[in-house]
Amino acid sequence: MGIFDSIKSVLGTRAEADAASAADPEALFGMSTAYVTMEAELGYESAGAAALCFSEVDSTAFADAVDEVEAILRAGEIETGTEFRRRSDDHGYHWVILEDDDPEDLVTSVHFAADEFVEQGFGSRLLAAAFGFQKIDGEAAESGGSSGDRGASASRASTDRAYWIYSFRRGAYYPFCPTGDHDRNTRAEFKLRSVLDGELEIEDDESRWYPLWPDTTGGHPWE
Repeated sequence: MGIFDSIKSVLGTRAEADAASAADPEALFGMSTAYVTMEAELGYESAGAAALCFSEVDSTAFADAVDEVEAILRAGEIETGTEFRRRSDDHGYHWVILEDDDPEDLVTSVHFAADEFVEQGFGSRLLAAAFGFQKIDGEAAESGGSSGDRGASASRASTDRAYWIYSFRRGAYYPFCPTGDHDRNTRAEFKLRSVLDGELEIEDDESRWYPLWPDTTGGHPWE
């Protein structure tokens, strides 16, 4: 997957050396109020999807932990209707992808999954959680950043999208607004930071706002 050109180094190997704290799933609950602010003040609604990224360990104990996570999410499908599926890539990284129209259910499910990894002693394998948003009116976000006016019509679908990425190893969120093919709307990202700063623990070092590129223009980072 194209996104792992970046995630492999910055959320995996390199991030392990730069880790600021142990994984803390409780920080994910900050997204419960952030959803409200994103809609009321920025015109974004939940995209109905979120994902948890983790790295694998070749051990029976870790396989059992993954089974426990899936059991929890399977129960969630029955109780809340939150659907889940898993994907893996050639680098050995894995996604748990969650879909639900209720953003509260998404936050809860991502937290349950992450918390189970921690409880089972594998919190260090957690890399990132990603929460998707889209413009309510369907209009492209304000242009800006590195994309400029290039390929405006082709990239319109992706400029409608924004993501909050939580890095477990940094213990902080950062905004990611892809636009077009491997461009990002930095103006929109700074706007998200200015509005959500204080409500979310946001990464101060902008050099660590790592892009998670999808394979195809307009796709989610986990696709």
